[in-house]
Parts: sequence; C-alpha cells; structure tokens
Amino acid sequence: MTISPATPGPNSYTTLASGPDFRHEISIKRSRFITVLRRVEQESSARELVTELRKEFYDARHHCSAFVIGADRSIQRSNDDGEPSGTAGTPMLDALIKREIRTPSTKGTTAHGAADLSDVCAVVVRYFGGILLGAGGLVRAYSESVSTALELVPLARRERLKLFTVAVPHADAGRLENDLRGAGYVMTGNTYDGASTHLGLAMSDDEQVIIDAMERLASLTAGRCTLIPTGTDWVDTALLSR
Repeated sequence: MTISPATPGPNSYTTLASGPDFRHEISIKRSRFITVLRRVEQESSARELVTELRKEFYDARHHCSAFVIGADRSIQRSNDDGEPSGTAGTPMLDALIKREIRTPSTKGTTAHGAADLSDVCAVVVRYFGGILLGAGGLVRAYSESVSTALELVPLARRERLKLFTVAVPHADAGRLENDLRGAGYVMTGNTYDGASTHLGLAMSDDEQVIIDAMERLASLTAGRCTLIPTGTDWVDTALLSR
C-alpha cells in the first residue's frame, strides 16, 4: 500500500457537536436576546437558519447574524439587520472568531486555549423592551449573547483524517472492532456484505501512524486482514469538556 504525504493546511479545528440547534436567552433592560447556534458547512445553510428564524420569530424587531465557515475560517460574514452599523453583527462575529477553546492537556503540560472555532452560525433575535441601550450597550449585549451561548453549547474536535476499511468475517467483527477502539482508533461505522463486515476507521494522515496500525491489525488477525484506504475526510474525534 502506498502511503501519501500528509495533506497541507489546517488539520484540526473546533466546532459545535452534532445535534439540534442550541438556544439560549438573556434579558437586558427588558430587551430579550435569543441566541441560536447551528453547525453549518456552507453559506447557504447559515442563510437558511436566518430565514427560518425570521418566520418563527416574525414579530421580533431584529434577527442579527454572524457565521464563520471552513477549517481555515476563510468565510466570515455578519449582518446588523437594522441595528446601528457595527453594533450587532460585528461583535457577534468577534465572539465567534476570538473564542478560545481549552484543549486537553497531556501529562506534564498545562491546558491551553486556541481560537479555532468554525462551521458555526449564530443568530440573535432581539425583542425590543422599550429602553434604548446606546451603541456601546448594544455591542456588549450582542457580544454577551453569543459568548454566553458558547460557554454552554457542547463542542467537538474535528480532524482531517485518513479513512480506511477492514474486511473481517462477521463472527470476528465485534471483537476486532472493540480491540481497535480500545487502542484509540476512531471508528467511523460499518458496512456489510454476504461474507464480511467492513469496519470503518480513521487515523492521522501520518506515515508512521499508518504503519503502526497496519502492524497492529496484522497482529490482531494473524495477518488475515489489512487496511484498505478509502480517502481523506473531516471526522469528529472527541467531545470537548466545558
């Protein structure tokens, strides 16, 4: 099996854990600020969220939005939706792109923060409470709305990994899958045919990592099974503790 060199560019980032939209509400001087966070991978998906919330909260005065998309966070957009320029969308976007995520520490090191949150759309729906907040007050309110929601929403680590399958007799599949999972490999799901279970797994696109996996698999199966490369993709690898 030929092992290709590692793919250039960012190999990991943080995003929202898979699941339904996350919602959180705060109240400031009688105004309601309802933050909705959704995991998105395309601009069209972010805009769909705004459209959906305009229909759901049709009587709200503002539906301000911000989103950041891509492993390199190359797509960044924001919209004030009628609030004074720069008082809503920009502070919301700042809250997204400047959010530091604490990564787990390894033995002998301390945890550190990385601002690498992406594939996230935030919409803040505002119901005006009758008291003007002023430009500074609006900036703080929209920033706090998104920042507070990000403190509470489940997050996940996403990594670009090499994908493989392993064809194994049905009777041996459960044991081998448990062995591989116990060794720390990310299992990506199984497919089946008449003779075999095809275990899906993912690992770092690193030559030595792949060689070690091949050797482990040969040892576990007495050389009967081998890794079959199927491509490279982004995979959720771990939930991050809050």
